[in-house]
Amino acid sequence: MKIFIGADHRGFQLKKNITDALKALGHEVKDVGTHVEGVDCDYPEISLQVGREIVRNPGSRGILLCMTGIGHSIAANKVPGVYAALVYNKEAAVLSRQHNDSNVLVLGSKFIDEAHMLEIVKIWLSTAFEGGRHLRRKEQIQGIEKEFSK
Repeated sequence: MKIFIGADHRGFQLKKNITDALKALGHEVKDVGTHVEGVDCDYPEISLQVGREIVRNPGSRGILLCMTGIGHSIAANKVPGVYAALVYNKEAAVLSRQHNDSNVLVLGSKFIDEAHMLEIVKIWLSTAFEGGRHLRRKEQIQGIEKEFSK
């Protein structure tokens, strides 16, 4: 699977470790930034870059990391076609895929240790969208998106 990953300064090292783990699992990973450790940066540009790549590459997924994940979630979800889910545990990872068909996983380094973060990533990547009643709701969300994207 093609995965676009990005992090601000608070998620830099975790991004590197997750990237290495994903590559070891056979995924194609593109790092959109930040590329400089220890230097403060603004997360919205990184959120936008991951969002753009997701929209331009159907079937791909994205991962964003920062301290809480909240800012990345807000920013990424401004990109039409991005369905970013802020996830803090394995159950939420499963449900964000099964029920919401999320295509961007957002993780907060302050609330999840690295071992659990890697478990969450693997679960999120391997969980399929259930469709059914959830497809109807996804289509309603897409309708909202279209209304405000004019």
